[in-house]
Amino acid sequence: MNVFSVLRVTRLEMSGFRWWLQICRFFLSALLLTTLAGCSSALTKIETWDGEPANALNAAILKAPGVIHVSRVNGRSMTNYLMDDLALDYALLPGENEVVFTYKTIWAKSGVVNNGESKVHVIESKPQVVRFEASPNAVYRFEFAKPKTRRQAEDALPEFSAAIVGADGQALARSSNWSGIDKPLVASTSLTLGEGGDDGEALANSEDVSPLNRLKAVWETASEEEKKAFLRWAFE
Repeated sequence: MNVFSVLRVTRLEMSGFRWWLQICRFFLSALLLTTLAGCSSALTKIETWDGEPANALNAAILKAPGVIHVSRVNGRSMTNYLMDDLALDYALLPGENEVVFTYKTIWAKSGVVNNGESKVHVIESKPQVVRFEASPNAVYRFEFAKPKTRRQAEDALPEFSAAIVGADGQALARSSNWSGIDKPLVASTSLTLGEGGDDGEALANSEDVSPLNRLKAVWETASEEEKKAFLRWAFE
């Protein structure tokens, strides 16, 4: 075999290799796009329950825009993502649901910003809570006033409230300031306190209240001196 024949065979082999390389790149790109799409879908849709309840197949969806940051659903803490403006969908079990959230907007500062100074104004509400009855497979969203300027956002913040709206545009419930205690605890606490017994003893004997929620309830009613004494004991 002469040199020209060897070169011709080599070129054919290289051409075939490039063709297979392009095919592999194509399939790898398609696989990567499919994986990213799946990850994006899993990231933006969050389940709000533990385990595998039977009615999870008929879960409702609560759509939260980037300015709404959901922190708790039915007493369960939600994941805190690093991206502040990430719109998320929360899957809710049919029935009564309690959602705790904050409203947060970011506005760019005008003019010169000193070194170490934040380049934006952050306007954030106090924790809000809203409770509503979710229907199977229904889709809900937050509805609230959308300020056009930072000044409008600051002025509206003290009275901020958001409504939960269904697909028909009807409001089911409106949020209010959250006391820091979940609804089951509030109900249990009000019943035990109404009996005239000792607050701490009544909460401690309640089987329906978790230890953490008992501490929260007692903390809410403790005096400043009692809180200081507890913190001294906790850090000793």
